[in-house]
Amino acid sequence: MNGDFGFKELKVWQKSIEFADVVLDLVENLNSSLKHYRLVEQIEACSVSISANIAEGKGRESKKEYIRFLYIARGSLYESISILTLFEKRKWISKEVLENLEKLGVEIASMLKGLINAIAKTL
Repeated sequence: MNGDFGFKELKVWQKSIEFADVVLDLVENLNSSLKHYRLVEQIEACSVSISANIAEGKGRESKKEYIRFLYIARGSLYESISILTLFEKRKWISKEVLENLEKLGVEIASMLKGLINAIAKTL
């Protein structure tokens, strides 16, 4: 039972937590001889920001604000994929890892779009 935190019941939030968890594991084992702290911090922040914005939006007072935070979550997802693409290009992660995260990202993006559309219909 999730108590009063209704966002925990959202499949898109659960998938976003899964995405962030995979990214955080990946960063802990990054295949780079140099420590690119800024990029590491950025991928950590934007991957975690997806679920955080879904949760924050759910806790807002209006449906319009909720939708706005869902769009911010989608932006964080896109930012994450962009940085992960750079990681793959630099051979810090494998193509297979990137493809798996992109697949999960597409699923999350689709779920976000569906949730946005469902909320927008009730405005």
